[in-house]
Amino acid sequence: MDSNQYFGYGATGLGFGHSLYPYMESLSFDSGNSPNSPFVAHFDPQTPTSLCDSQEPQSSTDTTISLPDCCFQPCSSPFGCPPQTLLIPSVETPFHNLNQTNKRSLCDEASDPSLSIQAVKRCRTVHGFPLLGCDIKQILIACARALVIGNKDLFGKLVEEARVLVSINGDPNQRLGAYVIEGLVARKQASGANICRALRGKEASFIGLYQTCPYLKFGYMAANGAIADACRDEDRIHIIDFRIAQGTQWLTLLQALAARPGGPPSIRITGIDDPVSKHGLSAVGARLEAISEKFNIPVEFHAVVPALASGAITRDMLDIRPGEAVAVNFPFRLRRTPDESVDVRNPRDGVLRLVKSISPKVVTLVEQESNTNTAPFFPRFLETLDYYGAVFESMDASLARDKERVGVEQHCVAGDIVNVIACEGEERVERPEPLGKWKSRFTMAGFREYPLNGYVNSVIAALLKRYSEHYTVSERDGAMLLGWKQRNLISVSAWH
Repeated sequence: MDSNQYFGYGATGLGFGHSLYPYMESLSFDSGNSPNSPFVAHFDPQTPTSLCDSQEPQSSTDTTISLPDCCFQPCSSPFGCPPQTLLIPSVETPFHNLNQTNKRSLCDEASDPSLSIQAVKRCRTVHGFPLLGCDIKQILIACARALVIGNKDLFGKLVEEARVLVSINGDPNQRLGAYVIEGLVARKQASGANICRALRGKEASFIGLYQTCPYLKFGYMAANGAIADACRDEDRIHIIDFRIAQGTQWLTLLQALAARPGGPPSIRITGIDDPVSKHGLSAVGARLEAISEKFNIPVEFHAVVPALASGAITRDMLDIRPGEAVAVNFPFRLRRTPDESVDVRNPRDGVLRLVKSISPKVVTLVEQESNTNTAPFFPRFLETLDYYGAVFESMDASLARDKERVGVEQHCVAGDIVNVIACEGEERVERPEPLGKWKSRFTMAGFREYPLNGYVNSVIAALLKRYSEHYTVSERDGAMLLGWKQRNLISVSAWH
């Protein structure tokens, strides 16, 4: 079965509903931060959301913040004014010294429909300084700058102002702001790792995020298409999934392979997950067994849980058998594997060399298209605002603002945001890199690009348009980039 047949089959049975699952309950725990923290607030769909209260903040004479002229009139950008114009005078690193990726203006051609005149009037000042036209993101950027220069008093006052503007129930900027504030406060208090652990302990099924974000679903589809194409003549296929999660990715592929002319191949799936998530692997096995019985395709599942201390995967764990075509899948996993900037052993490149040693037919990579791995805090913060701003905005196009969506964001996205902003060193596990860097790593490990099928791209582009015209699909060096408006969100590439 080639990828054309797979996508012709898979698209027919693709559901476009977005109902989530009842077990995605609201997250609630003591984060040690403000009582207004989104991590301790319960969502009430009957409670109206306000941008801020009616009280105007008191002026202060012990802090200074310089605002540009554009902050005295409505700004045409949903992200407010260019970040280089919102300055705290003592910041030593000017914005123009950042690299081009991190020098994004955070401006877009569309106006911000959520910034009402009433809200602007209520929030005219930050301790005496006019903010007309500047939105939530500009205050967040000022908060980050205050942290950079070590001005704790200014930081505290800016956070106080920002908290009345954000809401986990609000528009995309308000929701993003709620989690970004928690990340900033956690960074100041050095409590980021504790918050991330608490979030992970309450993590709901990834199926919810999979249903919410179509670019995730179609990223998996593109990877499956490459596997179907590379293994089209194979009778025994061994899929090694380095982040099996709920095993959702493989359901449509198995169904398609079961219908292959001449009979289905024999499938063996090795699912790897970390020790924290190992309790879900038995459910994955049961799910795959049900698919095997329903579609009459032989499927063998083997769960692999590396030791908590090292997290290392060895060749013996993978149980490579002669005569099997091996397909390796890295779905949103490699960014969480430390590289040389964290560990001198460079596990990120090490796992690629390990995979190369087993001679796979194809290796698929689905990753965030973001550049925060080795970036210093402030440019990393700007990149995070830009990336997750697009993520939250895209969610509005595919899911209503209700309790279920709040649960998805809290359980599956908030922890990543807090980790990138609040943590450093080994505690910062979210370390995505852009496609160009992944290309360099795979090439150094001895891989060559396996171009994705053009038909695959065209089918995915058509399906994405059913969600919103703002979703984008583009090709670069044989890889696929899926995004929202002008921002690429994930990349999909294949290697052999």
